Amino acid sequence: MSLYALQKMIFELNRSPLVQERFKTDLPRLLDEFDLDEEERGAVERHDIGLLYVLGVNGQLLMHLSALIGQPWADYLQAMRDGVAKHGPVRAGVYAMTTALDEKVAGL
Repeated sequence: MSLYALQKMIFELNRSPLVQERFKTDLPRLLDEFDLDEEERGAVERHDIGLLYVLGVNGQLLMHLSALIGQPWADYLQAMRDGVAKHGPVRAGVYAMTTALDEKVAGL
């Protein structure tokens, strides 16, 4: 997995109008410029916010991507929940899950 490259691509997408235009008009060639594995590439191509979250993409980056693709805020939050339910715990990054989905933490 190439989490750094994935987050760098999304960071560039969030910041650059030129990259945003390429995202809309020539996504395959844009993605070719980053060292993404098949799962990461597919998640970007499908705008799968839930899987991107599970792969470890930072929520701040995803929030801007979600807005770029026109996803309402509530749907963005639900997509992350659905991603964990469908794909399992967050695998990497700052949100990596260290407990089971049904495990109580600190008695909560």
